Amino acid sequence: MHKITIAIDGYSSTGKSTVAKQLADWLAYVYVDTGAMYRAVTLFAMQNNMVAEGKVHTSKLIAALPNIQLEFRKKGADTAEIHLNGENVEKDIRHLSVSEYVSPVATISEVRRKLVEQQKKMGEGKGVVMDGRDIGTVVFPNAELKIFMTASAQQRAERRYKELLAHGDTVTYQEVLENVQERDHIDTTREDSPLRKAEDAIEIDNSDMNLEDQFHTILQLAKDRIAGRV
Repeated sequence: MHKITIAIDGYSSTGKSTVAKQLADWLAYVYVDTGAMYRAVTLFAMQNNMVAEGKVHTSKLIAALPNIQLEFRKKGADTAEIHLNGENVEKDIRHLSVSEYVSPVATISEVRRKLVEQQKKMGEGKGVVMDGRDIGTVVFPNAELKIFMTASAQQRAERRYKELLAHGDTVTYQEVLENVQERDHIDTTREDSPLRKAEDAIEIDNSDMNLEDQFHTILQLAKDRIAGRV
């Protein structure tokens, strides 16, 4: 079967990773969670005293980039989890404390260059679903299918709040909403590869969509691209 590259971009907590995983599983494609890569770098910075009071010690982190090794390792038949320097950090990177620093870390050009280079290599053979902020605009500008996902900040914060509570985190809805809004601002205004919708991307507003409807909508778009109907 003809294989394509699928790029899914969009705002934080729009369910990009969820639908990307579903799509990759259904198509038997490789799934790459680029957000997990930036979160792992952020966790490294936190573990090594490179962040404090909302600030990132940029020069220290840049100097340490050669010491950061990231790898996705398969867990079971359908999932892969990220490892930072050989350690599984999949759960650690999902905490709100990491979310508070990941956008500032992602604004650092040297970090982006390192990770984008790795992401391009991961998708060289096509048959890949990759989600993030700049996949359709920077990593794979020639992707056959580009999706841009959005939803209201309030709806995204509500989803993220419930997710964090389920993981055992002690947070308030207001804290999560403020984090979502702050990340939106940083992601869309950074100088290097800001979050934006590619001209040829299809926008999906899932504010009022359930996961099943969202998946089938995007799956049909993928099937059409693979079959050459669009």
